[in-house]
Amino acid sequence: MTLKDDLHHLVDELDEDAAREALAYLHTLGLPAVLRNAPIDDETETEDERAAVAEAEAAIARGDVIRDEDLERELRNG
Repeated sequence: MTLKDDLHHLVDELDEDAAREALAYLHTLGLPAVLRNAPIDDETETEDERAAVAEAEAAIARGDVIRDEDLERELRNG
């Protein structure tokens, strides 16, 4: 049995919550080590941060967004 076979077997045994957690962890393996090893941000969110998030969510709800390609073009052309 290969390592991948062992992994497939373990994944098949997971319940949905554990599978979700395992998937999130596996996604992190593709990140650079500096990001994988970064400390957890455990600081309390400030009022300014909460306001910025609310503003961003409102913009998304209004459809006030820009496509990645358009942003890249805008940034390239200064």
